[in-house]
Amino acid sequence: MAISLNFFLAAILFLSQTLVEASTYVQSRATYYPNSEENGSDKGTCGYGSFGATLNGGDVSAVSNLFRNGVGCGACYQVRCKNGYSCTDRGVIVVVTDQGSSHNTDFIMSKKAFSKMAQTPYAAQYLLAHGVVDIEYKRVSCNYPGKNITIKIDENSNYPYYLAFGIWFQQGQKDITAVQLCETQNQVCKLLDRSYGAVWTTSSPPSGDLSVRMLFSDGDDETWVAPLNNIPQNWQPGKTYDTGVQVN
Repeated sequence: MAISLNFFLAAILFLSQTLVEASTYVQSRATYYPNSEENGSDKGTCGYGSFGATLNGGDVSAVSNLFRNGVGCGACYQVRCKNGYSCTDRGVIVVVTDQGSSHNTDFIMSKKAFSKMAQTPYAAQYLLAHGVVDIEYKRVSCNYPGKNITIKIDENSNYPYYLAFGIWFQQGQKDITAVQLCETQNQVCKLLDRSYGAVWTTSSPPSGDLSVRMLFSDGDDETWVAPLNNIPQNWQPGKTYDTGVQVN
Protein backbone atom coordinates (compact mmCIF):
# COMPACT_ATOMS: atom_id res chain seq x y z
CA MET A 1 0.00 0.00 0.00
CA ALA A 2 2.89 2.33 0.84
CA ILE A 3 4.49 1.63 -2.52
CA SER A 4 1.25 2.46 -4.32
CA LEU A 5 0.85 5.67 -2.35
CA ASN A 6 4.45 6.74 -3.06
CA PHE A 7 3.96 5.97 -6.75
CA PHE A 8 0.76 8.01 -6.78
CA LEU A 9 2.44 10.99 -5.09
CA ALA A 10 5.40 10.81 -7.47
CA ALA A 11 3.02 10.75 -10.45
CA ILE A 12 1.18 13.82 -9.11
CA LEU A 13 4.49 15.68 -8.61
CA PHE A 14 5.67 14.83 -12.13
CA LEU A 15 2.37 15.98 -13.62
CA SER A 16 2.49 19.22 -11.64
CA GLN A 17 6.05 19.96 -12.82
CA THR A 18 5.04 19.22 -16.41
CA LEU A 19 2.06 21.58 -16.22
CA VAL A 20 4.19 24.35 -14.68
CA GLU A 21 6.78 23.97 -17.45
CA ALA A 22 4.11 23.99 -20.15
CA SER A 23 2.49 27.10 -18.70
CA THR A 24 5.71 29.09 -19.13
CA TYR A 25 5.59 28.73 -22.90
CA VAL A 26 3.39 30.66 -25.33
CA GLN A 27 1.98 28.87 -28.37
CA SER A 28 2.60 30.50 -31.75
CA ARG A 29 4.13 30.05 -35.22
CA ALA A 30 7.50 30.86 -36.77
CA THR A 31 9.09 31.16 -40.17
CA TYR A 32 12.47 32.36 -41.50
CA TYR A 33 13.96 34.97 -43.82
CA PRO A 34 13.63 33.23 -47.21
CA ASN A 35 16.26 35.48 -48.81
CA SER A 36 18.84 35.12 -46.03
CA GLU A 37 21.98 33.09 -46.46
CA GLU A 38 22.43 31.99 -42.85
CA ASN A 39 22.30 35.02 -40.57
CA GLY A 40 19.65 37.67 -40.08
CA SER A 41 19.05 40.99 -41.79
CA ASP A 42 21.67 43.76 -41.58
CA LYS A 43 18.93 46.40 -41.94
CA GLY A 44 16.76 45.52 -38.96
CA THR A 45 14.33 47.98 -37.38
CA CYS A 46 16.17 47.79 -34.06
CA GLY A 47 19.02 49.81 -35.55
CA TYR A 48 21.85 47.31 -34.99
CA GLY A 49 22.98 47.46 -38.62
CA SER A 50 25.36 44.77 -39.82
CA PHE A 51 26.11 43.90 -36.19
CA GLY A 52 22.53 42.70 -35.85
CA ALA A 53 23.00 40.07 -38.55
CA THR A 54 25.74 38.27 -36.60
CA LEU A 55 24.69 38.99 -33.01
CA ASN A 56 24.37 35.82 -30.93
CA GLY A 57 26.21 33.93 -33.63
CA GLY A 58 23.52 34.81 -36.16
CA ASP A 59 20.70 33.28 -34.10
CA VAL A 60 18.43 36.31 -34.42
CA SER A 61 14.83 37.01 -35.28
CA ALA A 62 12.32 39.62 -36.32
CA VAL A 63 9.17 39.70 -34.18
CA SER A 64 5.71 41.17 -34.54
CA ASN A 65 3.82 41.92 -31.31
CA LEU A 66 6.91 41.28 -29.21
CA PHE A 67 8.61 44.30 -30.81
CA ARG A 68 6.60 46.65 -28.55
CA ASN A 69 7.62 49.88 -30.29
CA GLY A 70 11.29 49.03 -29.91
CA VAL A 71 11.26 48.04 -26.23
CA GLY A 72 11.55 44.39 -27.32
CA CYS A 73 14.83 44.95 -29.18
CA GLY A 74 17.65 42.92 -27.68
CA ALA A 75 15.33 40.54 -25.81
CA CYS A 76 16.09 36.81 -25.91
CA TYR A 77 13.60 34.00 -26.41
CA GLN A 78 13.82 30.25 -26.35
CA VAL A 79 11.86 28.97 -29.33
CA ARG A 80 11.17 25.32 -30.07
CA CYS A 81 9.08 23.72 -32.77
CA LYS A 82 6.49 21.12 -31.85
CA ASN A 83 7.00 18.26 -34.31
CA GLY A 84 8.40 15.56 -32.05
CA TYR A 85 9.99 13.66 -34.94
CA SER A 86 11.94 16.65 -36.23
CA CYS A 87 12.40 19.11 -33.35
CA THR A 88 14.65 19.18 -30.30
CA ASP A 89 13.43 19.84 -26.77
CA ARG A 90 15.85 22.74 -26.34
CA GLY A 91 15.05 24.54 -29.58
CA VAL A 92 17.09 27.69 -30.14
CA ILE A 93 17.78 30.95 -28.28
CA VAL A 94 17.19 33.95 -30.54
CA VAL A 95 17.76 37.69 -30.04
CA VAL A 96 15.25 40.24 -31.34
CA THR A 97 16.90 42.49 -33.94
CA ASP A 98 14.04 43.42 -36.26
CA GLN A 99 10.29 43.84 -36.65
CA GLY A 100 8.14 41.83 -39.03
CA SER A 101 5.30 39.37 -39.41
CA SER A 102 4.30 36.75 -41.95
CA HIS A 103 1.56 34.10 -42.02
CA ASN A 104 0.39 34.97 -38.47
CA THR A 105 3.82 34.30 -37.00
CA ASP A 106 5.47 35.83 -33.95
CA PHE A 107 9.00 35.08 -35.20
CA ILE A 108 10.79 35.44 -38.53
CA MET A 109 14.15 33.87 -37.79
CA SER A 110 17.44 33.77 -39.56
CA LYS A 111 17.81 30.60 -41.59
CA LYS A 112 20.54 29.46 -39.21
CA ALA A 113 18.35 29.87 -36.11
CA PHE A 114 15.34 28.23 -37.77
CA SER A 115 17.43 25.19 -38.69
CA LYS A 116 18.76 24.86 -35.14
CA MET A 117 15.32 23.82 -33.90
CA ALA A 118 15.73 20.54 -35.80
CA GLN A 119 17.25 17.31 -34.49
CA THR A 120 19.33 16.55 -37.60
CA PRO A 121 20.44 18.25 -40.83
CA TYR A 122 17.81 16.18 -42.67
CA ALA A 123 15.14 17.37 -40.24
CA ALA A 124 16.35 20.95 -40.74
CA GLN A 125 15.77 20.61 -44.48
CA TYR A 126 12.27 19.35 -43.72
CA LEU A 127 11.53 22.40 -41.55
CA LEU A 128 12.94 24.79 -44.15
CA ALA A 129 10.86 23.17 -46.87
CA HIS A 130 7.76 23.47 -44.68
CA GLY A 131 8.44 27.20 -44.25
CA VAL A 132 6.06 27.92 -41.36
CA VAL A 133 5.96 25.73 -38.23
CA ASP A 134 4.06 25.62 -34.98
CA ILE A 135 6.26 26.65 -32.06
CA GLU A 136 6.22 27.53 -28.39
CA TYR A 137 8.40 30.21 -26.86
CA LYS A 138 9.34 31.92 -23.61
CA ARG A 139 11.49 34.88 -22.56
CA VAL A 140 14.93 33.89 -21.29
CA SER A 141 18.00 35.71 -20.07
CA CYS A 142 20.49 37.03 -22.63
CA ASN A 143 24.08 35.99 -21.97
CA TYR A 144 27.20 37.13 -23.80
CA PRO A 145 30.23 35.58 -22.07
CA GLY A 146 33.15 37.98 -21.95
CA LYS A 147 31.08 40.87 -23.31
CA ASN A 148 29.96 44.01 -21.49
CA ILE A 149 27.04 46.22 -22.46
CA THR A 150 28.43 48.43 -25.21
CA ILE A 151 27.42 51.85 -26.53
CA LYS A 152 27.67 52.25 -30.33
CA ILE A 153 27.64 55.88 -31.48
CA ASP A 154 25.44 56.12 -34.57
CA GLU A 155 27.15 57.26 -37.77
CA ASN A 156 24.53 60.02 -38.16
CA SER A 157 25.65 61.69 -34.94
CA ASN A 158 27.17 65.15 -35.31
CA TYR A 159 29.64 66.10 -32.57
CA PRO A 160 28.95 68.11 -30.46
CA TYR A 161 25.40 69.03 -31.58
CA TYR A 162 23.55 65.75 -32.03
CA LEU A 163 24.15 62.39 -30.38
CA ALA A 164 22.49 59.09 -31.28
CA PHE A 165 23.62 55.70 -30.04
CA GLY A 166 22.56 52.07 -29.83
CA ILE A 167 22.94 49.72 -26.91
CA TRP A 168 24.65 46.43 -27.78
CA PHE A 169 24.88 43.17 -25.81
CA GLN A 170 21.79 43.85 -23.68
CA GLN A 171 21.90 41.23 -20.95
CA GLY A 172 19.57 39.63 -18.45
CA GLN A 173 15.82 39.15 -18.80
CA LYS A 174 14.62 42.75 -18.34
CA ASP A 175 13.84 45.48 -20.87
CA ILE A 176 15.70 48.78 -21.13
CA THR A 177 12.76 51.14 -20.75
CA ALA A 178 14.55 54.46 -20.18
CA VAL A 179 18.01 55.97 -20.66
CA GLN A 180 19.64 58.99 -19.03
CA LEU A 181 22.72 60.81 -20.28
CA CYS A 182 24.70 62.39 -17.45
CA GLU A 183 27.62 64.81 -17.20
CA THR A 184 30.11 62.95 -15.04
CA GLN A 185 31.57 66.12 -13.54
CA ASN A 186 28.40 67.54 -11.98
CA GLN A 187 26.04 64.52 -12.35
CA VAL A 188 23.39 66.54 -14.18
CA CYS A 189 21.30 64.07 -16.19
CA LYS A 190 18.78 64.35 -19.00
CA LEU A 191 16.25 61.75 -20.10
CA LEU A 192 16.76 60.70 -23.72
CA ASP A 193 14.24 59.92 -26.45
CA ARG A 194 13.97 56.47 -28.00
CA SER A 195 14.37 57.37 -31.67
CA TYR A 196 13.58 53.86 -32.90
CA GLY A 197 14.39 50.32 -31.88
CA ALA A 198 17.42 50.30 -29.58
CA VAL A 199 18.61 53.77 -30.68
CA TRP A 200 18.49 56.71 -28.25
CA THR A 201 19.02 60.36 -29.23
CA THR A 202 19.45 63.91 -27.97
CA SER A 203 19.78 67.12 -29.99
CA SER A 204 21.75 68.86 -27.25
CA PRO A 205 24.17 66.41 -25.61
CA PRO A 206 25.91 67.53 -22.41
CA SER A 207 29.57 68.48 -22.60
CA GLY A 208 32.46 66.65 -20.98
CA ASP A 209 32.72 62.94 -20.29
CA LEU A 210 29.32 61.27 -20.38
CA SER A 211 27.69 58.46 -18.43
CA VAL A 212 24.80 56.43 -19.86
CA ARG A 213 22.39 55.25 -17.14
CA MET A 214 19.92 52.53 -18.18
CA LEU A 215 16.64 51.58 -16.51
CA PHE A 216 16.11 47.81 -16.57
CA SER A 217 12.51 46.79 -15.96
CA ASP A 218 10.37 43.66 -16.08
CA GLY A 219 7.10 45.32 -15.08
CA ASP A 220 7.43 44.34 -11.42
CA ASP A 221 10.94 45.54 -10.63
CA GLU A 222 13.01 48.46 -11.94
CA THR A 223 16.73 49.04 -11.53
CA TRP A 224 18.93 51.89 -12.75
CA VAL A 225 22.30 50.61 -13.93
CA ALA A 226 25.25 53.00 -14.15
CA PRO A 227 28.31 52.19 -16.26
CA LEU A 228 31.81 51.77 -14.89
CA ASN A 229 33.30 53.39 -17.98
CA ASN A 230 32.25 56.71 -19.51
CA ILE A 231 31.85 57.97 -23.05
CA PRO A 232 34.81 60.35 -23.57
CA GLN A 233 34.27 64.06 -24.08
CA ASN A 234 35.46 63.89 -27.69
CA TRP A 235 33.15 61.01 -28.69
CA GLN A 236 33.11 60.15 -32.39
CA PRO A 237 30.39 58.83 -34.72
CA GLY A 238 30.82 55.14 -35.51
CA LYS A 239 32.86 54.38 -32.40
CA THR A 240 31.94 51.83 -29.74
CA TYR A 241 32.46 52.36 -26.01
CA ASP A 242 32.54 49.54 -23.47
CA THR A 243 30.49 50.39 -20.36
CA GLY A 244 32.33 47.83 -18.24
CA VAL A 245 28.97 46.54 -17.00
CA GLN A 246 27.34 43.11 -17.19
CA VAL A 247 23.77 42.45 -16.04
CA ASN A 248 22.55 39.05 -14.89
